[in-house]
Amino acid sequence: FRAMSVDGVARDTISYSAAISSYEKFGDWVHALELFREMGDGFVERDTIVYSAAISACEKGDEWEHALLLLKEMEKGHVESNAISYSAAVSACENG
Repeated sequence: FRAMSVDGVARDTISYSAAISSYEKFGDWVHALELFREMGDGFVERDTIVYSAAISACEKGDEWEHALLLLKEMEKGHVESNAISYSAAVSACENG
């Protein structure tokens, strides 16, 4: 993923979502949130899918506080939440 910018390939919402989901699958919530924050710094749109992937990464890492902060951030940013984002946040709270 990091090589994309070196090769001149633009990173977009889809590529970030895939990378965040990959980190989530490996339980690496730290790098998942790093990429999520990088999106905001680079002005790449963060949609429901990206937020849900980041919340799921927090769930896998037992980081319920981060999961709830992301859910609140979705609301503030007028990003529509869905059953996946709510379910991941609830699971994070159950695990924490």
